[in-house]
Amino acid sequence: MKAIMKNENQPAATQAINTEAERTYVVPDVNIFETEAGYLLEADMPGVNRDGLEVTIEHNTVTLVGHRSDDLPNLTVLYRETKPASFRRVFEVDPSIDTTRIRAQVTQGVLTLELPKVEAVKPRRIAVE
Repeated sequence: MKAIMKNENQPAATQAINTEAERTYVVPDVNIFETEAGYLLEADMPGVNRDGLEVTIEHNTVTLVGHRSDDLPNLTVLYRETKPASFRRVFEVDPSIDTTRIRAQVTQGVLTLELPKVEAVKPRRIAVE
């Protein structure tokens, strides 16, 4: 299968990377699927909601950043195995992806990106006369 996206980091949910001097990021696990219309990317970012998520694209590079906060209003923590975390993953996008039509949504800590193919590379049927 042709590589559509080249990623900056190897997947490992527990792997941490340092991209800034004072911030450590967790690398989210991802799944990438191909459809006729394009590609679907799913990134696991448990505890991240829409407000804590940032998806940017610049020069055919898609950057996913998510922040899981520690805000628990009116609750007293008795026991905790999770902590605030920041997730980050960077992908280089193939030119066959129409970056102007990328869509993103997050549901229960799973970010889903729809990466549509440009019209010129979509398969099409040629009528034989």
